[in-house]
Amino acid sequence: MQENLNFIIEILGTISFAMSGAFAAMQKRFDVFGVLIIAFVTSVGGGTIRDLLLDQPVFWTRDIFTCGVIFLSTLVAIFVKSIEKNFKVTLFLFDSIGLGLFTIIGIQKGLTADLHPIICITLGTITGCFGGIIRDILLNRIPLIFRKEIYATACIVGGAVFIILEKYSNFTLGFAQISTIAVIFTIRTLALKYDWQMPKIYSYQKNDEG
Repeated sequence: MQENLNFIIEILGTISFAMSGAFAAMQKRFDVFGVLIIAFVTSVGGGTIRDLLLDQPVFWTRDIFTCGVIFLSTLVAIFVKSIEKNFKVTLFLFDSIGLGLFTIIGIQKGLTADLHPIICITLGTITGCFGGIIRDILLNRIPLIFRKEIYATACIVGGAVFIILEKYSNFTLGFAQISTIAVIFTIRTLALKYDWQMPKIYSYQKNDEG
C-alpha cells in the first residue's frame, strides 16, 4: 500500500514538473525539441543532484518509464496550450504541486540513508527546487528561488512538518505525505496572494529581474 503511494507521488511529481517546464518553455516560444528538453531537466534536475550527493545511481538512468512519463506529459502540455492561454496560473499550479511532491521524495531518500533530519530536509529542498533552477537558467531568467517569491522556504517548512509527523507522531506515513504537500502548496499560494516576501538587503526593482 505504502509502496504504491510512494510510486504515485513520484509519478505525479514528474508529471507536474514536466508540465511546469513545458509551459515555461512555451512562454519563451521554444520549438518542440526545446520544450521537451526544458520539461526533462525540470523533472529530473533536482533528483539527479540529490542522487549524486548520496552517491547513488541517478534514478532516471535506470528507469525508462520516467522518461516516457516526461515525454507524454510534454505532449499533453503542448496540447493544453491550444486550450489554456493563461500560462502564468497554470505554471504556478503545476510548479507548486511538483514542489510539494518532490520535496517528500528527497526527504524520504535521506531518511532511507539514515541521515540527520536537517540533512533530509536539505535533500528534499534540493530535489524540489533545483530542477526549477536549471529550468530558469536555461530560459535565461533569474531562478524563482533567488527572487522575492517564497519558494525554498515553503520546502523547508513543509519538510519540517513531514519530519515531525513521520518521526515524532503516531500519524501514518501517508498522512504525513499528504499534509506536507498541502502545507507547501498552501504557503506558495498564500505567499502569492498576499505578496509575502523574504527580507531583502536592498530595494527591489522590476528592472532587476532581467
